[in-house]
Amino acid sequence: MQFRDLQAQYNALKPDIDVAITRVLAHGRYIGGPEVVELEDRLARYVGVKHCVSCGNGTDAIQLALMAWGVGEGDAVFVPDFTFFASGEAPALLGATPVFVDVDERTFNLDPAKLEEAVRFVEEQTDLKPKVVVAVDLFGLPADYPAIRKVCESHGLLLLEDGAQGFGGSIEGKMACSFGDISTTSFFPAKPLGCYGDGGAVFTDNDEWADLIRSYAVHGKGSMKYDNVRIGLNSRLDTIQAAILLVKLDAFENVELEAVNTAAEHYSNILAGLSVDLPEVPIGLRSSWAQYTLRLPKSVDRDELHAQLRAFGIPTMVYYPRSMHKQPAFADACLCPDDCPVTGRLCEAALSLPMSPYLSEEERCYVVTQLKTCFVEGCNA
Repeated sequence: MQFRDLQAQYNALKPDIDVAITRVLAHGRYIGGPEVVELEDRLARYVGVKHCVSCGNGTDAIQLALMAWGVGEGDAVFVPDFTFFASGEAPALLGATPVFVDVDERTFNLDPAKLEEAVRFVEEQTDLKPKVVVAVDLFGLPADYPAIRKVCESHGLLLLEDGAQGFGGSIEGKMACSFGDISTTSFFPAKPLGCYGDGGAVFTDNDEWADLIRSYAVHGKGSMKYDNVRIGLNSRLDTIQAAILLVKLDAFENVELEAVNTAAEHYSNILAGLSVDLPEVPIGLRSSWAQYTLRLPKSVDRDELHAQLRAFGIPTMVYYPRSMHKQPAFADACLCPDDCPVTGRLCEAALSLPMSPYLSEEERCYVVTQLKTCFVEGCNA
């Protein structure tokens, strides 16, 4: 059993993917080919925004967005404390100060009330300029954007949606990657929509920002690639990856998003009654289920449970074992006003089970059966 079964996906899509790759090999336009243009157009329409700019990876996507806004030294960028390193790495790389904010224990996403407290702390007790909120759609579930947007508007903050894990999620039918002033996603292979290497995209309705991002992504180009009007990056999605993503986007829209929600619902039904906290999806929201993540009680030794399940051939993952503000790279280079106690608990309690649109009902039942066996036989701390 695979944690995210990419081989099963390839087997299902193999004829179309092989044809798409062969087509690129035949025309030979490996950088900036027609598939890249087509993909950007389709992604923009799927998400429901005016512009999609593809790039080299999801981390670059965040950095490009921040560069378009001129984020740098003296700026405070508010980031969830429970997330992947890239969300805080990108602003730090540009010289800004990440301010880590606690999350909602039920959804794993940025807590709007804690965000308000953190912004006021920066305004009243530091010399930093509050500039941007990076809200992350963790594990596939969109963050609470109506509440986060209110905080941003009341303090004059820009909102960046990090939808690396959230592509395909929605709030009242409005799609993830459309909630930020600029939004980003990642096409890392294990993401809800993934390619066969690295890739990313930036989404916005703002014409000026879109033009800046296109320039920054190709060495700060002006009218052509040898007219360099600003310092930029080398961050382009190659044509073969775009061709693969076009095939996968068809499958994602037509089959996979529905299948993964069915799989998550089945997990939740058969796990009911076990002494773990199941992932929650608030009313009106839909998750793309990048991960299916449990919160274990203190009485359970997570490492022991992980080892027992592995012995049964079941892979599990821990996202994330260390708070962002406790990462050595951020030592003396970040703020964390309240030490983020909820994040601290999640770092010790979260455990993700295998999840994929191609995970069969039989496999899900096997996971739960063995999980229950481990609880009965003992995995106590």
